[in-house]
Amino acid sequence: MDVWSTVDLQRGRIADLLDTLTPAEWRQPSLCAGWTVRDVAGHLAMQPVTFGAGLRGLLRHPGSVNHMIHATARDRAAEPTDRLVAGIRATVGDHRPNPGLTDREALIDIVVHGADMAVPLARDLPVPPGAAAIAASRMWSYGESRRDRRKLRVFRTVPFRRYRFTATDTDWSVGEGPEIRGPIVSILLVITGRPAGLEHLTGAGTDTLVRHLQPA
Repeated sequence: MDVWSTVDLQRGRIADLLDTLTPAEWRQPSLCAGWTVRDVAGHLAMQPVTFGAGLRGLLRHPGSVNHMIHATARDRAAEPTDRLVAGIRATVGDHRPNPGLTDREALIDIVVHGADMAVPLARDLPVPPGAAAIAASRMWSYGESRRDRRKLRVFRTVPFRRYRFTATDTDWSVGEGPEIRGPIVSILLVITGRPAGLEHLTGAGTDTLVRHLQPA
């Protein structure tokens, strides 16, 4: 599977989805804690972030990198919605990863943040299961510590290595421990800290995973 082609596919699908939203839907809280749908769109419209743009963001919003990411997304989200949609469409074909990252991180970003918007809006946003499996494998490769996952600062750390995850819609399984089964996108959501993914998961490990996904 060509990762960048899938990233572009999802960028286009997200732009098409956003084109249909009402003003109230733009204000809807997303699955990404503290962000509205509009904030998430602002983040996606900024991709990829060049080294220079990242440095300017840190100067404008001093503090942690995560604080800068949130603040600059909200800066961009202040633009009219048609400009946000156009900004996301303009990223189609841009295959530059963010500094220090790869096409895999771009895939994680677009798949997870697409779900961050679509799920609370009860909108359909198809994702190829094979692509979601690549994203989930990349997340698994980082481990659980903050140091391991410093490249994915916007995603909450969850002790997912205590479980065995098995996808029911593609050939993907990983880990040891109580099993958790379900669609690969739902698995990806929970290992990036989104409790909403639990709705479609089953298995002996789900009860304890619920506790791990509770707000700190």
